[in-house]
Amino acid sequence: MSKAGEPVIGVPYYAGQNPYQAGIVPPNAIYGDPMGAPIHQTFYRDTPAPFNCLYCGNTGLTDIRSKPGVAAVVACMTPFMLGFCFLCPSMDCLWNKQHHCPQCGNKVADFDKSDPCLVMDPPQWKQPSFALPA
Repeated sequence: MSKAGEPVIGVPYYAGQNPYQAGIVPPNAIYGDPMGAPIHQTFYRDTPAPFNCLYCGNTGLTDIRSKPGVAAVVACMTPFMLGFCFLCPSMDCLWNKQHHCPQCGNKVADFDKSDPCLVMDPPQWKQPSFALPA
């Protein structure tokens, strides 16, 4: 019994091109405060994200704290060849982000910018966070 040419069960199979797999944001995405609307999934990125806190039940936008990451270190090392390194807050767009609940202060998500090639890709420096409604 040959199984050649049969799609694997449990693995999504798309006959055509799926735009959401290419990184296109769905048209019904929520960017601001959800104001109590049920959220199916949140995509945490560089900007405050709409979320429902698992710890305290708060609904709103996350607080963001920045931490240096691989992309920031690579950006620092680039001018190091000239004799100086600047890992300053003006490069915040290349730092990793931690999302925290503004009410209880618990960390709800991390967004790591681990791609060192990001330094040479300015359009991807600032990626907006969004959520999908339920």
